[in-house]
Amino acid sequence: MGTALLGAVLVPLAVMVAQSWAQSEVVVVQNSAAQLLHTGSPYFAHPRGIIQYNPYLPAMALFGLPRALLGTGGAAADFFGDTRLWFLAAFVGCLIPAWRLLRPRGAAAPGRGLLVLGAVTASPLIALSATVSGVDLPLIGCCLLGLAFAGRGYACRAGLVIALACALKWTAWPAFPVVLLLLRYRCGTRAALRCAASTLAASALLILPFVLITPGAVVEQVIRFPLGLSAMRTPADSPLPGHLLAELGPGGRVASLVLLGLGGVGVALWLVLRPPVGVVAAADRLAAGVAVAFLLAPAGRFGYLDLPVLLLLWPRLAAGSLRAGAEPGPEPGAEPVAEPGSGPGPRPSARAGIVSQEDVVVAADS
Repeated sequence: MGTALLGAVLVPLAVMVAQSWAQSEVVVVQNSAAQLLHTGSPYFAHPRGIIQYNPYLPAMALFGLPRALLGTGGAAADFFGDTRLWFLAAFVGCLIPAWRLLRPRGAAAPGRGLLVLGAVTASPLIALSATVSGVDLPLIGCCLLGLAFAGRGYACRAGLVIALACALKWTAWPAFPVVLLLLRYRCGTRAALRCAASTLAASALLILPFVLITPGAVVEQVIRFPLGLSAMRTPADSPLPGHLLAELGPGGRVASLVLLGLGGVGVALWLVLRPPVGVVAAADRLAAGVAVAFLLAPAGRFGYLDLPVLLLLWPRLAAGSLRAGAEPGPEPGAEPVAEPGSGPGPRPSARAGIVSQEDVVVAADS
């Protein structure tokens, strides 16, 4: 496994850093961090060229701070200042605890999670993204960790992690209602409300100050630019269905946006009419929502599909089963669970605060 990681990720990454090879978003994030340090906002008020267009939400600039602080004073500074290294570190740092949280209680061989993580990271799915860009890896990690926290009943922790994801890219916001419904089913309405309060407060703290500083730049770069509606053409032009429609002209662009809206409504109805009973089910619904968004948006890249693929894959690998019934219930004492008969969640066992495995399976099958 070490050889695979070395050959698929570390060596190519070191070579690309040494040669200053990277996709444009790496430079965009590093520029946004430098802009944040100099002006207090990660957005150029009057961007000159595509490299100064920042389509990400403010927290993404944090990953560019090592480059802004270390500069380019040698090989070590170049490598450890590169945003791709910190994107990958955030991804690994989220997936390890997510694996532990998703494992059924009493499951042995904790080292298996590291082997699976190594295999996933060295696979073309992640290795290519990690070496050339990596910008979506922190988002993937935060979404999976937030779902894992919600599955165990840690409402506030789930809310804070999802808030960080929502402050990185707008594509993380569909995770918010999914996590709320999962918490409501597993732990009751109060836990869902605590999560909502944590997410909204933390995301507002991370986003609103910068929106107030440069509101016009945020609308142009974060909303219009990724949708292909700005004066500057986005480089995200993989031949996905929405982009192919948008290339047909104004009518095709409208059709793409209409289909995107209808797809979102369809996934939302699925989520509301059949709320997720466990993390696997919640991840499936979130994967469907973001896949629809990526496929039907006027602009997009094949690399964006890493998120729905990992949402489908990682919870199942960790739980060791395709069924939601194999997932652990809320941790004893982590967050208060719903009182008997007070919500749609599984019935508490005789020991207060513990959801029995049998009840979870019954709820999943019903």
